Amino acid sequence: MAAMTTDSPSRAEVNRRRILDIALTELLRDPDASMDQIAKAAGVVRRTVYGHFPNREALISTLFEGAVQAVEAAHAAGRAGVEDPAESLVLSTLAVWEIADRYRLLVALAQHSVTVQGMRERLAPVRGAFVEVLQRGLDQGVFESPLPAPALAYAHEQMLFALMEAVNDGLLAAEEAGRSAVITVMTTVGVPLARATELVTKLSR
Repeated sequence: MAAMTTDSPSRAEVNRRRILDIALTELLRDPDASMDQIAKAAGVVRRTVYGHFPNREALISTLFEGAVQAVEAAHAAGRAGVEDPAESLVLSTLAVWEIADRYRLLVALAQHSVTVQGMRERLAPVRGAFVEVLQRGLDQGVFESPLPAPALAYAHEQMLFALMEAVNDGLLAAEEAGRSAVITVMTTVGVPLARATELVTKLSR
């Protein structure tokens, strides 16, 4: 009888995942957490952490990759099956903010650890999906802007980063930030404030 094969992760992969999970928790708790602190929290020796990640920047970059993948999945889920561009923009931005809010301190770290060009490249799929929604809204007259859809998507991306920084710096209450961010995005595409607020209230989960 042939031996059964399994897809169980190796011990090294289990260790790597654990280190990433612990690192995210530690960095969100203390953005200055060192590799030694992360190793101690993960219950491994320092050499094990460095065996997976040559330096702190590489560790943060890997965590940022995971955040980008989560954002991409959330954006796709938020707009899935929604035909109306305005509702699609609200739902997808709400979904993105929910994930981004969890990682917002990490994003601030990543801006110093990952090159700006690298961040742009990693967010390209999400930006492209935003462009599609924005272009549809502009074509249908649902949105109005002097900017073409690609530039508008880039502006929205930077705006969300800026609002995350505002939360990090205590300028915007975390519990209100998501709703405020989406309403702001909607008003920048020409949706009246009252209508934007109504849509966000209606579609917020």
